[in-house]
Amino acid sequence: MTANGRPQAPLMTNTQADRVKEVARLAGRPSRSRRREFLAEGPQAAREAVRLHLGRVDAGADGVVVDVFATGEALARHDDLAALLASPDAPRLRRVTPEVLAAMSSTVTPQGFIAVCRFVDTSLDEVLASGPQLIAVLVGVRDPGNAGTIIRAADAAGAHAVILTGSSVDPYNPKTVRSTVGSLFHLPLVNGAQLEGLTDRLRGAGLTILAADGYGTTDLDELQDASASRRIGVTPEGIALRLDSQPAPPRGDTVRLEDPAAWLFGNEAQGLDDTVTEEADARVAVPIYGSAESLNVGTAATVCLYASARAQRES
Repeated sequence: MTANGRPQAPLMTNTQADRVKEVARLAGRPSRSRRREFLAEGPQAAREAVRLHLGRVDAGADGVVVDVFATGEALARHDDLAALLASPDAPRLRRVTPEVLAAMSSTVTPQGFIAVCRFVDTSLDEVLASGPQLIAVLVGVRDPGNAGTIIRAADAAGAHAVILTGSSVDPYNPKTVRSTVGSLFHLPLVNGAQLEGLTDRLRGAGLTILAADGYGTTDLDELQDASASRRIGVTPEGIALRLDSQPAPPRGDTVRLEDPAAWLFGNEAQGLDDTVTEEADARVAVPIYGSAESLNVGTAATVCLYASARAQRES
């Protein structure tokens, strides 16, 4: 018997078993889409998946983890995760040999744990109904590592949701999941959102639309300075920042970083299309002080999200 009173399943040793092959196929999008399941690999991702699972079950909802596969060595090394898996409401734990785990894994060097999880995304309606203050929107972000970095940064900055448009990478891609380092399980995720009408819906929910754009005419430093000046009651001459001169419906004269905001982050190579930036309330550039040609979208997103998060927390 296991610690939670369940019968001890036999050690999985056959790398050619059907269940091993089923798990391995989740590295591919067709299998993920058909089964609405994905892989969370490594102790941190598995730990956060199990924590979310237990929290949902405790709240009377369905859990998110189908199975956890782990080697004996990994369980001994991560006793906190082993303890979570021993709780009565924990998902099923299957002990496997290192060879079986390697056959299931999408990585060259597996880290001892694989959790098979159900999709965790939610609807745009549900996100907007929650009254979000800070949202990251990925518009055509194709690199799994960049997408994962933005999800992780949004989580760290205390954002209330991440939205991926249909042209963005699959957030359940194993590389994306790994690069979120567990943050995928911490905040609401909207996947495959329609770009048409999205900014109108975000604005209708009270969010200022900020487009991260290296060629933007609104400077992030100036936005932060203006926010700080308002906080301490000082308004230096010229501190109010006017919006871009792009043709767009009038939406007021200033952008306040402390206001609820949805940041738009674009494709790694092309950035945001003009049709998207024209719908924003401001095109915001992160200043570059050195000689770098530009910033990686994941890095730029981190800077922008933290700027809004700090301004909101201190307002």
